[in-house]
Amino acid sequence: MTLFLRCSTLQAAAAFLALTFGAAIAQAQTPPDGTMQKNITVSATGTVDATPDLARIQTGIITEAETAAQALSGNSQNMAKLIGGLKESAIEAKDIQTSSFRVEPRYTNPRDGQAPEINGYRVVNEVQVVVRDITKLGAILDALVKLGANQMNGLSFDVSKAETLKDDARKQAIENALRRAKLLAAAAGAEVGDVIAISEDVSHGGPRPFAMARAAKADMVPIEGGSETLEARVTVTWALK
Repeated sequence: MTLFLRCSTLQAAAAFLALTFGAAIAQAQTPPDGTMQKNITVSATGTVDATPDLARIQTGIITEAETAAQALSGNSQNMAKLIGGLKESAIEAKDIQTSSFRVEPRYTNPRDGQAPEINGYRVVNEVQVVVRDITKLGAILDALVKLGANQMNGLSFDVSKAETLKDDARKQAIENALRRAKLLAAAAGAEVGDVIAISEDVSHGGPRPFAMARAAKADMVPIEGGSETLEARVTVTWALK
């Protein structure tokens, strides 16, 4: 009888501790007022138009010869002439950057099942040129062709102060988000309270590309930069009251 009483007492004590511990956890997870915080999260965008003020040109020279040394020597001379001419056209050295350089074997076209053979070499040297005065872009393109550039692999426009100009788009995005939040909250019979969190979705769109032929005529090239739309996207969370 004594053993039975002791076991019953221990079981009762364990059950009491389990109930007490569980109640403490439930009380810790429940807000003081017994209600869960209500909030609303809205994503919105804002845009602003900007005029591109610089351009990037991908250009270069391809030289072919019977030997790699001859192709390299000829290409080096032609590229030196091209880069020197760009600098004379008011392009600063910091705005001329080599983007690609390679030496490739040139093969014959195989016939009757024969293996292709090397019949020469090709040297490709390409540079990226930044033009900071858009009004001179046509003249620069014209000069490139006259200086011997036989590769025109791309032209893109960019806004140098895009980050600062996007501030207006960010403000507009916040205003749009708040307007939508108030609309949704009112429809649900609530009001927008304090801001809980704000985040911006950052994306780097990069320069706007402009298609070009691989080679151009040595005539003055008409180029229009147009305008570029800068976009900001934000996500805001408000408390509801």
